[in-house]
Amino acid sequence: MLPVLLALSLSHLLNDMIQAVLPAIYPVLKETYALNFTQIGLITLAFQATASILQPAVGFATDRTPRPFSLAVGMAASLVGLVLLAYAPSFPLLLVAAACVGTGSSVFHPEASRLARLASGGRHGFAQSLFQVGGNFGTALGPLLAALVIVPPAAQHGVLWFVPLALLGIVVLSRLGRWYREHLELRRQAPAPTAASPLPRRQVVTTLALLGTLIFSKHFYLASLGSYYTFFLMGKFGYSVREAQLRLFIFLFAVAAGTILGGPLGDRFGRKRVIWFSILGVAPFTLALPHADAFWTVALTIPIGLILASAFPAILVYGQELLPGKVGLVAGLFFGFAFGIAAVGAALLGRLADHAGIGFVYHVCAFLPLIGLVAAFLPDLHRRPAA
Repeated sequence: MLPVLLALSLSHLLNDMIQAVLPAIYPVLKETYALNFTQIGLITLAFQATASILQPAVGFATDRTPRPFSLAVGMAASLVGLVLLAYAPSFPLLLVAAACVGTGSSVFHPEASRLARLASGGRHGFAQSLFQVGGNFGTALGPLLAALVIVPPAAQHGVLWFVPLALLGIVVLSRLGRWYREHLELRRQAPAPTAASPLPRRQVVTTLALLGTLIFSKHFYLASLGSYYTFFLMGKFGYSVREAQLRLFIFLFAVAAGTILGGPLGDRFGRKRVIWFSILGVAPFTLALPHADAFWTVALTIPIGLILASAFPAILVYGQELLPGKVGLVAGLFFGFAFGIAAVGAALLGRLADHAGIGFVYHVCAFLPLIGLVAAFLPDLHRRPAA
């Protein structure tokens, strides 16, 4: 099933590359529309909140009735958002464009995560990492490509260079939809037995709350880097927009590399160990970041990205093992909550930046990974690593 996983990872790359265009052009939008940091945060909120609210509902619905071709529909929604983003004449329409891209994301992730599990051959952590790393590379490449093609004098219209990528994504996802539909037919002919959760109901709820707390610490911090890192570099070290975007790419590339490690390490050593290390192990680096010079600021973002990103594949598979048979719901909840936290974080941090400055934001966020201490309370699901 490796070709299916690779095609799925490619489609995730295209999907998240398109999504990454939005924060990459924040400096352009800020200048063009005379926006403040609060309005920048609201754009992120429109994107992330749309994805966050819809994803659990999509996951719940598709657990009952899988929709193989909804993947291509989600990419089409992102395509509409791109076109609106290029031609929006006002701030409210920028919010609509961001919401369209968020809707595409909400449709894509739950079903794509289920498809990755179906094609995993039992190596669930590896499959989720391979699927997610495509998205992380897309997120990393988005700002890099934006720096190359979104340039004055018609910088905003440079977004249209990403339209062919969306069309390619629709083609790939349509082909994956056909494979998915055929695979579902085979499963209906030989349905698998329904597994029960390895924990009592009350402990399942408590464990989900712990996982949500870990996702909060991870994605609230990532919101500070994803939305405001370029402004931090430009304000503190005097970088140009393009120089700051290239340094954002370095961080996002490290996030992608960390993602590909998290799943296989979880298969081999257990999800809880990977979660524990990936969340808490990043704290020394985040605490040092606000005090570093230009070189060490960039250098520190590499281990931050590597270590922090290794958590999410392990968290997702842990959740799917916690609630067997609820693959779409778990994916929708976790992706949706992650996006929602990033949305709220971006809005709150934008407000904080307006009042206290970007530098103060990074001093506050440096302590967020310490919340990872709650990983000590995660139960051992007693699952043997996949061979």
